[in-house]
Amino acid sequence: QADLVESGGGLVQAGGALRLSCAASGGTLSSYVMAWFRQAPGKEREFVADITRSGGISSYRDSAKGRFTISRDNAENTVYLQMNSLKPEDTAVYYCAGGLTYGRYAYWGQGTQVTVSS
Repeated sequence: QADLVESGGGLVQAGGALRLSCAASGGTLSSYVMAWFRQAPGKEREFVADITRSGGISSYRDSAKGRFTISRDNAENTVYLQMNSLKPEDTAVYYCAGGLTYGRYAYWGQGTQVTVSS
């Protein structure tokens, strides 16, 4: 069982940057594949990025490649999403998720709002 808590969201102008954090408690983060998802108003939740247990391999949705970086610090039980060159279309609630296998995430945070103004 892992409790996930996101932080770091906020309001930023287009072209700006934010760093989201996802802190885990009640479990060992290194046991889980971790991912970030987002959901914009009126849209379905979508995958943003994921990362292996060791942090050695990550993958991204096409629109995030070259702008977002997912990383993790297992000693600190925290996963990060560095978001640069933000665009208004990045506006969404961002969720971190963890699970034993890719695509099957049993643990979810409550979300953090990211708003990018034009």
